[in-house]
Amino acid sequence: MVLKESDSELERGDAAPAFELPGVDGETRTLDSFDTDALLVVFTCNHCPYAKAKFDLLNELAAEYDDLSVVGINPNDAEEYPEDSLEAMREHVADGTIAYDAYLRDETAEVAAAYGAVCTPDPFLFGRENGDWRLRYHGRLDDAMNPDDEPTECYVRDAVDSVLAGERVDVPDRPSRGCSIKWPEE
Repeated sequence: MVLKESDSELERGDAAPAFELPGVDGETRTLDSFDTDALLVVFTCNHCPYAKAKFDLLNELAAEYDDLSVVGINPNDAEEYPEDSLEAMREHVADGTIAYDAYLRDETAEVAAAYGAVCTPDPFLFGRENGDWRLRYHGRLDDAMNPDDEPTECYVRDAVDSVLAGERVDVPDRPSRGCSIKWPEE
């Protein structure tokens, strides 16, 4: 495990990079697949303890907000990390471990690279602006920096509330922390 902190070149107001990725449900998803006011894209995986520690929070957000789509994207090399294969992802959804609005497979990690994601989890919150998804927040989900820590503040919830209220997100971007993305070999 290599511990990394997120450091994307996307800035607030930038458009979300496009994607077309297969989901565990057999559907191919794009940005246009999500018809909500807010979109939380989280680069995540099945095996990283930092990502696993946030499964419940992401499931809660997906269940709690009707106008938020929570999308997990797994970019890890499934050949080297079989726990991150599409089949293993399906198992996590089938047994209820993961209950996001969509769980997508980024086989080549090209989408992760386009977003500048470096770790799992690495969350990006977008809001709609003239029909486009624009970055409103990139940073930690909460203040629990290690897998065994209990959070006392939920930064992403505050950011989502601001986006859904049509307000500026005052939550500062703080680097997320997690395992490094396991980039597929070229």
